[in-house]
Amino acid sequence: MLLCFVQQVAHADLWAHVDERGVTHFAAEQIDARYQLFFRGNDFDSTRDVPANASPMPYALPAAGARLLAFFDIAPDYKRVKHHLRAASSKHGVDYELLQAVIATESGFDATAVSPKGAVGLMQVMPATANRFGVSTDAKRTVEQKLADPAVNVPTGTRYLRHLLDLFPGRMDLAVAAYNAGEGAVQRAGNQIPAFKETQNYVRTVLGLYAQLKPPAPVLAQRAVPGRVRMELSGGAQNRGNLPPTSVAQTRSAPQNVNPETVPNE
Repeated sequence: MLLCFVQQVAHADLWAHVDERGVTHFAAEQIDARYQLFFRGNDFDSTRDVPANASPMPYALPAAGARLLAFFDIAPDYKRVKHHLRAASSKHGVDYELLQAVIATESGFDATAVSPKGAVGLMQVMPATANRFGVSTDAKRTVEQKLADPAVNVPTGTRYLRHLLDLFPGRMDLAVAAYNAGEGAVQRAGNQIPAFKETQNYVRTVLGLYAQLKPPAPVLAQRAVPGRVRMELSGGAQNRGNLPPTSVAQTRSAPQNVNPETVPNE
């Protein structure tokens, strides 16, 4: 069931806008006029997917045809903290790509982000949740100050996510919903995604990003099969090289071979 759900999400639209500070915000639908279509299905094509009257983004997103991986390759905020994701993923047994998707949706990799409800940092962890998982105020720093540090925020958020994955085994969608709305909300909904539009869109966004970053094995295998490719190679500078002005080459056809009530983490 989860595989089918993730495969369906993989083909959902993903929207994005970049704010004035250069932070990218992802969503499963066009939240407002600032959002432009970032992915439709498994790839992005600016000539097909961006409305003709769309205004240019103030900061660059990946070029036409680039996959989501390119966004993470070029985002400075991501590159500064990815070693924390690697360590937390390994220590707590949570997919690295799921952490990428959650953080991209929660904060756009802005370590200074604070929500109106008081969630802090990369994984938007509530201080009450951090207390629950061992983070406490000391003589030097408050819980909030500690959560602004990626070295504290990422392991804490990952421990909470690991708890939710264990609480709802085999249901990543429920674990992700609980990360947004609180595990009590999911349990009161009969172990279903609560009927909150925000939470439903949050789950679609996170799992959509996750499916792009780590697609199911059949999709990954399909992407790896080059099939038949037609490539046109233009000649080099005049009187240099040995290519004719236009040369056509073709490849061989490849074989087709997620306890007690918690404060919502908002």
